[in-house]
Amino acid sequence: MPSVLALFAHPDDIEFVAAGTLALLKQQGWDVHLMNLADGCCGSTTTSRQETARIRLAEAKQAAAHLQATHYNPIFHDLEIQYTQDALIHLVGIIRRVKPTIVMTHAPVDYMEDHMQTCRLAVTAAFAKGVPNYPEPSDPRYEPAFYNNVTVYHAQPHGNRTPLGKFVRPGLGVFVDGVMDIKQSMLAEHRSQQAWLKESQGMNSYIQTMHELGSQVAGMLHSRLPRERRGSYAEGWTKHLHLGFSDADADPLQEVLGPLAVKLPSI
Repeated sequence: MPSVLALFAHPDDIEFVAAGTLALLKQQGWDVHLMNLADGCCGSTTTSRQETARIRLAEAKQAAAHLQATHYNPIFHDLEIQYTQDALIHLVGIIRRVKPTIVMTHAPVDYMEDHMQTCRLAVTAAFAKGVPNYPEPSDPRYEPAFYNNVTVYHAQPHGNRTPLGKFVRPGLGVFVDGVMDIKQSMLAEHRSQQAWLKESQGMNSYIQTMHELGSQVAGMLHSRLPRERRGSYAEGWTKHLHLGFSDADADPLQEVLGPLAVKLPSI
């Protein structure tokens, strides 16, 4: 059974930008694995760090259950994700056990540091899956290396823009209309975030924001398609350079999802 591993920063990040594509892969028989590197402890103005982290872990597990996904516990607090050897060894171990065909993560340039640090860790961990001398084989955390193709895909940055406001167009768009009910149900599990996101980031409804961002990505694809192939919602992906990860032509999202996956030319 092929597998996909989604490595993102905070509880609800996966649901905003990746849950639809993950649901489509699940429908194709893929094994789904989800991890948020941070515990969400800062995502409240009313509960303590410890209570907030407890609530958000429970919400993340409930969301993962919609895909019957394997869920991995966080290893950082919010705003503390760092590129460290301990974190990298931990993620390399997960990747070597899962042996994913696809690793999904944040965009390299995104609106906050936790996202970008998660991206760095995810990319290097995917690269290191085939480096047998990392970590030191005597390390008790060591897992045997493997050499299959692993294709890394970067999600759209939050707001579909860089931190300096530049609009970002993905290399590949995946129409997710048929699984929007699953995507919305997964995001709705993060009930604690409705008030927080409204107060901290101006989202009147985090569900509505998710729909707006998906509609914006779908609009980027429409110029490439006849009207009958257009959808209302899409998730955007950009494939990481293949060197050190996979064969040059490996593009499993395109291969597996077929007409739902639309390539956009580089500009």
